Amino acid sequence: MIPRLHSFGAKLLLLFVLVVAAAQFATWFIVARANHAQARDLIERDLQAAATAFARVVEDRNALLAAGAATVARDPVFISLIAGEQDAATIASMLRSFQLRMAADVALAVGLDGRLLASTHPAAPADEIVRQLVERADQDPSPNPTANGYGYIDGVLYSLVVAPARGPDILAWLVLGFRIDPPFAQRLKEQTSGIDLTFVDDRHHVLATTLAEPAARAVAAASPAAPDRVRELPIGDETALVLTRLLDGGATRHASLALQYSLDEKLRPARATERTLLVVASGSLLVAMLLSRGFARRLSRPIEQLAAHTRVIAAGDYETPLTLRRSDELGRLAEAFRTMTTGLAERDRVRDLLDKNVSPEVATQLLREGAALGGEEREVTILFADLRGFTTLSENLAPRELLTLLNRYLERMSAEIERHGGVIDKFIGDAIMALFGAPVTQSDAASRAIAAALAMEGALAGLNRELGAEGRPPLAIGIGINTARVVAGNIGSHRRLNYSVIGDGVNVAARLQSLTRHPEHATNIIASAATLAAAGAPAGIAPRPLGRVTVKGRAEPVEIFAISPLSGVEV
Repeated sequence: MIPRLHSFGAKLLLLFVLVVAAAQFATWFIVARANHAQARDLIERDLQAAATAFARVVEDRNALLAAGAATVARDPVFISLIAGEQDAATIASMLRSFQLRMAADVALAVGLDGRLLASTHPAAPADEIVRQLVERADQDPSPNPTANGYGYIDGVLYSLVVAPARGPDILAWLVLGFRIDPPFAQRLKEQTSGIDLTFVDDRHHVLATTLAEPAARAVAAASPAAPDRVRELPIGDETALVLTRLLDGGATRHASLALQYSLDEKLRPARATERTLLVVASGSLLVAMLLSRGFARRLSRPIEQLAAHTRVIAAGDYETPLTLRRSDELGRLAEAFRTMTTGLAERDRVRDLLDKNVSPEVATQLLREGAALGGEEREVTILFADLRGFTTLSENLAPRELLTLLNRYLERMSAEIERHGGVIDKFIGDAIMALFGAPVTQSDAASRAIAAALAMEGALAGLNRELGAEGRPPLAIGIGINTARVVAGNIGSHRRLNYSVIGDGVNVAARLQSLTRHPEHATNIIASAATLAAAGAPAGIAPRPLGRVTVKGRAEPVEIFAISPLSGVEV
């Protein structure tokens, strides 16, 4: 019984069957197309070769007749007959002798006025084609002018050659020709790999052919459409490729040669192979259905078991074990489920710890708007704080002692930042990047940042007193503050996000922090003019102008101020 189509097993079975069917029948289709294209290409080449062979045969026969005609035209007796009384019976007798000698099928003598002087064929008038060939030969400037073409004699097509009879001037024209008849067509077929030939007149009558009569009539009815182009033509129950060549019959009646070969005959061996491929494809499809059905059942049952266990996990039950034991990919998936369950339990245990390490403002922002990539442009005050001499300090302390000291320092500094409404953006080793005015907008963000910086300076003084009591060297800090319009939002990848700000203003704040290292500034806190302008006139602050400086990475100078509290004011 076939499983319901909406089940996983049924879909898997359908997928396997479709894949196998598509592969098998695509193979059959590609092979069939390739066979058809190859057969057509071979036939077209054979047809072109047969047309060339026909032209070569006619050319060779005409050359022989022309050479023979030249010899006859110089015969003294023949010349005397032509120049003398022009007795038709005597001339015809000589023409028959010449005809037999040169294996021609017809011989004619034509006067300069186009009048027929004699002929070996009783029904061979000097028709229009003969007169045209004579005119063409008469225009030939060579010493031995000749012309050739096709003409009809008593309804039979002939290839004709015209040569002059001289004495020494041209006295008459000798015409020799051979029949284009069924024996000629059959001989040509034997020389052209079995290509069938059909000669057709301009009235679509069959003149000579190697085909059966019904097929020949079908070819004749379609000739001379699309000359010199290979086309498909239905002939009886089969399809043939036909190439038509026009045979020049002068300005009156033309003829055409149609060369054809059965496409179906060429494809018969390939069609047998294609039928075998179809049988194999059908058998493969049946086997695939049987195998995939069993495989689908074997695969769908453990997947259903895994799906049921997800509902157990969704209910918050991390204790019920998953009993699926397999050594394949599903087994590894089950093991991943067990690992995930352990991870979810661990996540619940550490969630409270994580909440303590995430800024409440950022957490509120993420809960309200979601953790999506992107941000918005807003004015923010950025504070950079860096612990001076940290490299030297790290060289003189053991790693554990260094980490303990760094945590004490960061805890004091972070407390002052958060107390003044700032948000810790990130810890960069011993450096701190804090934001005021993001993600929550603050109208007094600049004032808060300045107050936080002074408070951090005071907190560090308290920490240094503790370190001095412990016999440790004091710590020094440098703080840079800048207010600017930046892009604030979630930055990173879809797997890991960090709420932060980016823009030129961030770089300026970092550069101002580095300027506190210059002894000539004699300050631990440097703020930009933009920050002081945004803060207005904060109480208890004594800003000292340091001039305009060019910071690294920025062409436009920045006006900076040293920040310190007024004498007697405790921050």
